[in-house]
Amino acid sequence: MATHKHYLTDMDGVLVRGRSMIPGADAFIQRLKDLGVEYLVLTNNPAYTPGDLAHRLQTVGLDIPAERIFTSAMATARFLQSQRPNGTAYVIGESGLTEAIHHEGYVITDIAPDYVVLGETSTYNIAQITKAIRLVVQGSRFIATNPDASGPSEGGIVPACGAMAALIEKAGGKAPFFVGKPNPLMMRMALNYLGVHSEDTIMVGDRMDTDIVAGVETGMETILVLTGVTRREDVERFPYRPTHILNSVAEIEV
Repeated sequence: MATHKHYLTDMDGVLVRGRSMIPGADAFIQRLKDLGVEYLVLTNNPAYTPGDLAHRLQTVGLDIPAERIFTSAMATARFLQSQRPNGTAYVIGESGLTEAIHHEGYVITDIAPDYVVLGETSTYNIAQITKAIRLVVQGSRFIATNPDASGPSEGGIVPACGAMAALIEKAGGKAPFFVGKPNPLMMRMALNYLGVHSEDTIMVGDRMDTDIVAGVETGMETILVLTGVTRREDVERFPYRPTHILNSVAEIEV
Protein backbone atom coordinates (compact mmCIF):
# COMPACT_ATOMS: atom_id res chain seq x y z
CA MET A 1 0.00 0.00 0.00
CA ALA A 2 2.98 2.32 -0.37
CA THR A 3 1.62 5.38 -2.11
CA HIS A 4 1.94 9.12 -2.17
CA LYS A 5 -1.66 9.84 -3.01
CA HIS A 6 -3.58 12.59 -1.24
CA TYR A 7 -6.05 11.84 1.55
CA LEU A 8 -9.56 12.75 2.58
CA THR A 9 -10.26 11.31 6.01
CA ASP A 10 -13.28 11.20 8.25
CA MET A 11 -12.76 12.41 11.81
CA ASP A 12 -14.95 10.55 14.33
CA GLY A 13 -14.15 6.85 14.36
CA VAL A 14 -11.01 7.37 12.26
CA LEU A 15 -8.85 9.94 14.06
CA VAL A 16 -10.75 10.26 17.34
CA ARG A 17 -13.25 8.26 19.31
CA GLY A 18 -15.28 10.51 21.59
CA ARG A 19 -12.75 12.61 23.49
CA SER A 20 -9.78 10.34 22.84
CA MET A 21 -7.34 10.08 19.96
CA ILE A 22 -7.27 6.73 18.19
CA PRO A 23 -3.76 5.29 18.71
CA GLY A 24 -1.51 6.01 15.77
CA ALA A 25 -3.62 8.85 14.35
CA ASP A 26 -0.99 11.44 15.30
CA ALA A 27 1.75 9.46 13.55
CA PHE A 28 -0.44 9.11 10.44
CA ILE A 29 -1.02 12.87 10.24
CA GLN A 30 2.70 13.50 10.79
CA ARG A 31 3.58 11.14 7.91
CA LEU A 32 1.29 13.14 5.63
CA LYS A 33 2.97 16.38 6.68
CA ASP A 34 6.50 15.01 6.33
CA LEU A 35 5.82 13.87 2.77
CA GLY A 36 4.01 17.05 1.77
CA VAL A 37 0.86 15.09 0.98
CA GLU A 38 -2.33 17.11 0.66
CA TYR A 39 -4.98 16.04 3.16
CA LEU A 40 -8.32 17.18 4.49
CA VAL A 41 -10.35 16.05 7.48
CA LEU A 42 -14.06 15.75 6.64
CA THR A 43 -16.95 15.74 9.07
CA ASN A 44 -20.71 15.60 8.61
CA ASN A 45 -21.14 17.50 11.87
CA PRO A 46 -22.06 21.09 10.92
CA ALA A 47 -22.35 22.43 14.47
CA TYR A 48 -18.74 23.54 14.92
CA THR A 49 -16.44 25.83 12.96
CA PRO A 50 -13.12 24.47 11.65
CA GLY A 51 -11.41 26.50 14.36
CA ASP A 52 -13.53 24.87 17.05
CA LEU A 53 -12.74 21.41 15.68
CA ALA A 54 -9.02 22.17 15.33
CA HIS A 55 -8.94 23.14 19.00
CA ARG A 56 -10.81 19.95 19.94
CA LEU A 57 -8.30 17.84 18.02
CA GLN A 58 -5.34 19.67 19.54
CA THR A 59 -6.60 18.90 23.05
CA VAL A 60 -6.34 15.16 22.32
CA GLY A 61 -2.91 15.41 20.68
CA LEU A 62 -3.68 15.95 16.99
CA ASP A 63 -2.07 19.01 15.43
CA ILE A 64 -4.45 19.67 12.52
CA PRO A 65 -4.96 23.32 11.55
CA ALA A 66 -8.40 24.74 10.84
CA GLU A 67 -7.66 25.07 7.11
CA ARG A 68 -7.31 21.28 6.94
CA ILE A 69 -10.88 20.72 8.17
CA PHE A 70 -13.94 20.70 5.90
CA THR A 71 -17.45 20.40 7.34
CA SER A 72 -20.88 19.70 5.91
CA ALA A 73 -21.76 23.26 6.94
CA MET A 74 -19.03 24.62 4.66
CA ALA A 75 -20.20 22.37 1.83
CA THR A 76 -23.80 23.48 2.35
CA ALA A 77 -22.91 27.16 2.34
CA ARG A 78 -20.85 26.79 -0.85
CA PHE A 79 -23.68 24.89 -2.49
CA LEU A 80 -26.16 27.66 -1.66
CA GLN A 81 -23.85 30.33 -3.05
CA SER A 82 -23.31 28.33 -6.26
CA GLN A 83 -27.04 27.89 -6.78
CA ARG A 84 -28.39 31.29 -5.80
CA PRO A 85 -25.60 33.79 -5.08
CA ASN A 86 -26.08 36.19 -2.17
CA GLY A 87 -29.48 34.78 -1.29
CA THR A 88 -31.40 34.43 1.95
CA ALA A 89 -31.95 31.51 4.29
CA TYR A 90 -33.79 30.55 7.46
CA VAL A 91 -31.25 28.48 9.39
CA ILE A 92 -31.66 25.98 12.22
CA GLY A 93 -28.22 25.15 13.56
CA GLU A 94 -25.21 26.21 15.58
CA SER A 95 -22.43 28.70 14.88
CA GLY A 96 -20.58 26.32 12.59
CA LEU A 97 -23.47 26.54 10.14
CA THR A 98 -24.51 30.16 10.55
CA GLU A 99 -20.90 31.38 10.28
CA ALA A 100 -20.31 29.37 7.09
CA ILE A 101 -23.52 30.72 5.51
CA HIS A 102 -22.71 34.31 6.44
CA HIS A 103 -19.18 33.82 5.06
CA GLU A 104 -20.64 33.01 1.65
CA GLY A 105 -22.56 36.28 1.56
CA TYR A 106 -25.97 35.01 2.63
CA VAL A 107 -28.48 36.87 4.78
CA ILE A 108 -30.17 34.81 7.50
CA THR A 109 -33.84 35.71 7.84
CA ASP A 110 -37.28 34.23 8.44
CA ILE A 111 -38.96 36.60 5.97
CA ALA A 112 -39.65 34.73 2.70
CA PRO A 113 -36.18 33.13 2.56
CA ASP A 114 -34.89 31.43 -0.57
CA TYR A 115 -33.95 28.40 1.51
CA VAL A 116 -34.71 26.66 4.76
CA VAL A 117 -31.42 25.16 5.94
CA LEU A 118 -31.43 22.49 8.64
CA GLY A 119 -28.29 21.51 10.53
CA GLU A 120 -27.37 19.98 13.87
CA THR A 121 -28.13 21.56 17.23
CA SER A 122 -28.58 20.40 20.79
CA THR A 123 -31.53 22.78 21.19
CA TYR A 124 -34.09 21.78 18.54
CA ASN A 125 -37.42 23.27 19.56
CA ILE A 126 -40.95 23.00 18.21
CA ALA A 127 -41.18 26.72 17.40
CA GLN A 128 -38.17 26.53 15.07
CA ILE A 129 -39.42 23.35 13.42
CA THR A 130 -42.91 24.79 12.97
CA LYS A 131 -41.46 27.93 11.38
CA ALA A 132 -39.37 25.77 9.03
CA ILE A 133 -42.41 23.69 8.02
CA ARG A 134 -44.47 26.79 7.27
CA LEU A 135 -41.70 28.34 5.19
CA VAL A 136 -41.25 25.13 3.20
CA VAL A 137 -45.00 25.00 2.55
CA GLN A 138 -44.86 28.64 1.40
CA GLY A 139 -42.17 27.82 -1.15
CA SER A 140 -38.74 28.01 0.45
CA ARG A 141 -36.37 25.35 -0.85
CA PHE A 142 -35.44 22.73 1.75
CA ILE A 143 -31.74 21.96 2.31
CA ALA A 144 -30.23 19.82 5.08
CA THR A 145 -26.56 19.48 5.96
CA ASN A 146 -26.42 15.72 6.56
CA PRO A 147 -28.71 12.68 6.62
CA ASP A 148 -27.55 11.20 9.96
CA ALA A 149 -30.70 10.21 11.85
CA SER A 150 -29.08 10.08 15.28
CA GLY A 151 -25.86 11.01 17.00
CA PRO A 152 -24.02 10.10 20.19
CA SER A 153 -24.05 12.00 23.45
CA GLU A 154 -22.80 11.23 26.94
CA GLY A 155 -26.33 10.22 27.94
CA GLY A 156 -27.03 8.09 24.86
CA ILE A 157 -28.19 8.75 21.30
CA VAL A 158 -29.92 11.99 20.39
CA PRO A 159 -31.97 12.90 17.29
CA ALA A 160 -29.81 14.36 14.56
CA CYS A 161 -30.37 16.27 11.33
CA GLY A 162 -31.82 13.37 9.35
CA ALA A 163 -34.51 12.70 11.96
CA MET A 164 -35.58 16.33 12.16
CA ALA A 165 -35.51 16.60 8.36
CA ALA A 166 -37.93 13.66 8.19
CA LEU A 167 -40.31 15.49 10.52
CA ILE A 168 -40.24 18.64 8.36
CA GLU A 169 -40.64 16.58 5.19
CA LYS A 170 -43.63 14.69 6.58
CA ALA A 171 -45.41 17.85 7.70
CA GLY A 172 -44.30 20.15 4.89
CA GLY A 173 -44.61 17.71 2.00
CA LYS A 174 -41.18 18.42 0.53
CA ALA A 175 -38.07 16.24 0.75
CA PRO A 176 -34.77 17.93 1.64
CA PHE A 177 -31.62 17.95 -0.45
CA PHE A 178 -28.83 16.58 1.75
CA VAL A 179 -25.41 18.08 0.98
CA GLY A 180 -23.15 16.07 3.33
CA LYS A 181 -21.85 12.53 3.01
CA PRO A 182 -22.76 10.24 1.32
CA ASN A 183 -23.57 12.85 -1.33
CA PRO A 184 -20.59 12.88 -3.73
CA LEU A 185 -21.14 16.63 -3.98
CA MET A 186 -19.40 17.12 -0.64
CA MET A 187 -16.51 14.96 -1.80
CA ARG A 188 -16.13 16.96 -5.02
CA MET A 189 -16.16 20.20 -3.03
CA ALA A 190 -13.47 18.81 -0.72
CA LEU A 191 -11.32 17.78 -3.72
CA ASN A 192 -11.72 21.24 -5.25
CA TYR A 193 -10.89 22.85 -1.89
CA LEU A 194 -7.62 20.90 -1.87
CA GLY A 195 -6.99 21.34 -5.59
CA VAL A 196 -6.53 17.61 -6.21
CA HIS A 197 -8.14 14.98 -8.45
CA SER A 198 -10.20 11.98 -7.36
CA GLU A 199 -7.85 9.57 -9.15
CA ASP A 200 -4.97 10.80 -6.99
CA THR A 201 -6.85 10.75 -3.68
CA ILE A 202 -7.82 8.14 -1.08
CA MET A 203 -10.91 8.34 1.15
CA VAL A 204 -10.45 6.97 4.67
CA GLY A 205 -13.54 6.26 6.76
CA ASP A 206 -15.18 4.01 9.31
CA ARG A 207 -18.69 3.85 7.82
CA MET A 208 -19.64 1.87 4.74
CA ASP A 209 -22.90 3.81 4.26
CA THR A 210 -21.37 7.30 4.24
CA ASP A 211 -17.58 7.43 3.90
CA ILE A 212 -16.94 4.43 1.69
CA VAL A 213 -19.95 4.78 -0.63
CA ALA A 214 -19.14 8.48 -1.08
CA GLY A 215 -15.57 7.60 -1.99
CA VAL A 216 -16.69 4.89 -4.42
CA GLU A 217 -19.21 7.18 -6.11
CA THR A 218 -16.59 9.90 -6.46
CA GLY A 219 -14.11 7.52 -8.09
CA MET A 220 -11.59 7.40 -5.28
CA GLU A 221 -9.60 4.56 -3.78
CA THR A 222 -11.05 3.83 -0.33
CA ILE A 223 -9.79 2.56 3.01
CA LEU A 224 -12.19 1.25 5.65
CA VAL A 225 -10.77 1.35 9.17
CA LEU A 226 -12.26 -0.80 11.90
CA THR A 227 -11.96 1.74 14.73
CA GLY A 228 -15.49 3.09 14.30
CA VAL A 229 -18.94 1.65 13.70
CA THR A 230 -18.26 -0.90 10.93
CA ARG A 231 -17.01 -4.41 11.65
CA ARG A 232 -15.16 -6.54 9.12
CA GLU A 233 -18.09 -8.96 8.84
CA ASP A 234 -20.46 -6.07 8.04
CA VAL A 235 -18.75 -5.37 4.72
CA GLU A 236 -20.33 -8.35 2.95
CA ARG A 237 -23.81 -6.86 3.42
CA PHE A 238 -23.04 -4.04 1.00
CA PRO A 239 -23.03 -4.21 -2.81
CA TYR A 240 -19.79 -2.20 -2.95
CA ARG A 241 -16.46 -2.82 -1.24
CA PRO A 242 -13.64 -0.66 0.07
CA THR A 243 -10.34 -0.95 -1.75
CA HIS A 244 -8.61 -1.83 1.53
CA ILE A 245 -9.72 -2.83 5.04
CA LEU A 246 -7.30 -1.94 7.86
CA ASN A 247 -7.52 -2.13 11.61
CA SER A 248 -6.75 1.58 11.98
CA VAL A 249 -5.02 4.57 10.36
CA ALA A 250 -1.86 3.45 12.13
CA GLU A 251 -1.51 0.79 9.40
CA ILE A 252 -1.69 3.22 6.47
CA GLU A 253 1.64 3.43 4.67
CA VAL A 254 1.53 6.85 3.06
